[in-house]
Amino acid sequence: MTRPFVKMNGAGNDFVVVNALETPFAPTADQARAVADRETGEGCDQLIAIEPSTTADAFMRVWNADGGSVETCGNALRCVGWLLMQSSGRDEVRIDTLGGPTTARRAADGRITVDMGAPRLEWDQIPLDEEMDTRGIELQVGPIDDPVLHTPGAVSMGNPHVVFFMDHAPNDGFVRGTGSLIEHHPRFPEGVNVGFAHVMAPDRIRLRVWERGAGLTRACGTGACAALVAAARRGLTGRAATIEVDGGELTINWDEATDHVFMTGPVEVERTGALTV
Repeated sequence: MTRPFVKMNGAGNDFVVVNALETPFAPTADQARAVADRETGEGCDQLIAIEPSTTADAFMRVWNADGGSVETCGNALRCVGWLLMQSSGRDEVRIDTLGGPTTARRAADGRITVDMGAPRLEWDQIPLDEEMDTRGIELQVGPIDDPVLHTPGAVSMGNPHVVFFMDHAPNDGFVRGTGSLIEHHPRFPEGVNVGFAHVMAPDRIRLRVWERGAGLTRACGTGACAALVAAARRGLTGRAATIEVDGGELTINWDEATDHVFMTGPVEVERTGALTV
């Protein structure tokens, strides 16, 4: 059986998106991994299915490149939101995920804004393995007496994130080596997405992310939200900032009135095709 798909990206974070509103789409982990393979498959960071929902316009299901199912993906929400708005002619849609419901709406210059909801900041909401202050958790990289990185912030944006603050943006080798080390650290019972943030100004952050189950990505929407929240909680930035990622820029606003985090960024359609799954 073949399934049509749309290949899309949000600030470089790329997806294979399948319409499963009428015909169910349930790939195995091996099949999802095969689709994501950049040498023998279609190649993507995440495989996305748009499914029916009784509480929203659609349900978005996400598989990472390693074949594992995950709660949500911020950049994919923008892409799915754009597709649903294009098909319905509306300017706002509601999307449900395993990480909770959200809304997407049209913004200026063809960009899409997604309401990512309130950040989850308690240790058992991330989750961590024990109780501690999530503004700076007990975790370090390197020697005990001279760590390379230490005391990162922890935030859940429907999926778990840890954010290290650095005085520069690290190179690929450092992100891969450190990210893969931290991703499955026992501090994080469900694994974790690992962000490396360089605060350039009170309203600008350079961010690189090692994504749980996907590796080094050109952008991570929930990671950008987590970086802004973690930085603001430590007084390093205000509640709004431009996040520079490898694939472009995202605008993040942690609204004080609602406590919700709003992410605005680009959407791009790359091509269409058909999967044999």
